[in-house]
Amino acid sequence: MACFLVPTTEAVVTTVIKKIGDKNGSDNMFIKKMGWLNNMLWGGSALLAFEHVWHGEVTPWFPFLTAAANPADAAEMIHEMSTSGVAMAILVTLAWVVMVLVSNAISKKKAPATAKAKA
Repeated sequence: MACFLVPTTEAVVTTVIKKIGDKNGSDNMFIKKMGWLNNMLWGGSALLAFEHVWHGEVTPWFPFLTAAANPADAAEMIHEMSTSGVAMAILVTLAWVVMVLVSNAISKKKAPATAKAKA
């Protein structure tokens, strides 16, 4: 119904954080690689939104989310957002953290090898 709103909200927040980090010249490895997270969140959210439009759960007229028209359905929608939506956002973020840590480990492993080759 509206589970895609949770990762979309996270995507908005991380996009703002990335812009501020870039503006301030942050050297934090997570800020530098936040573009990966943004791409994963925006892409996944767009795909989920399309799927919900396809199934008629999102409409171009008010209230936009069909579940928001009925209080009983709205409660189910909030439950879905707090379970499925949060779980998806956490899973994507954890996958990104693993990607950043592996990328950083590979970069550190290659750095000494190239330094030895130059010497």
